[in-house]
Amino acid sequence: MSVLFNKRDPIYLQVITHLKKQIVSGELKPGIEMPSRRQMANQMKINPNTVQRAYSEMEEQRLIFTEPNKPSRITEDPAVLNQLKKEWLNQAIDRFVSAIDPIDMSLEELLPMIQEALSNRKKAVK
Repeated sequence: MSVLFNKRDPIYLQVITHLKKQIVSGELKPGIEMPSRRQMANQMKINPNTVQRAYSEMEEQRLIFTEPNKPSRITEDPAVLNQLKKEWLNQAIDRFVSAIDPIDMSLEELLPMIQEALSNRKKAVK
């Protein structure tokens, strides 16, 4: 698992963002067993304490859960997963709206362009 870390954000937050993206995209399925903290640290080439902090934060957000003497797992709670998807979409929409803010276009002009971009993206994935 290779992650390119930037120098401005704390690494544990970048780990959380990376794992959230994998959950939202379906790469990490609900209920799947997470690597141990040490395994994740080795895979990402970071300190195990950093992974511990990321996992703890994700447990607080109910994105993962850990039962005694068992590995951590991705939540299967649909409400938590739906909330994560909404948060991810809201962040993307905020970035998009900020990026196009200087351009004077109506929603009616933007919608066909967005639909075309999504359609082209889906074709490229297939």
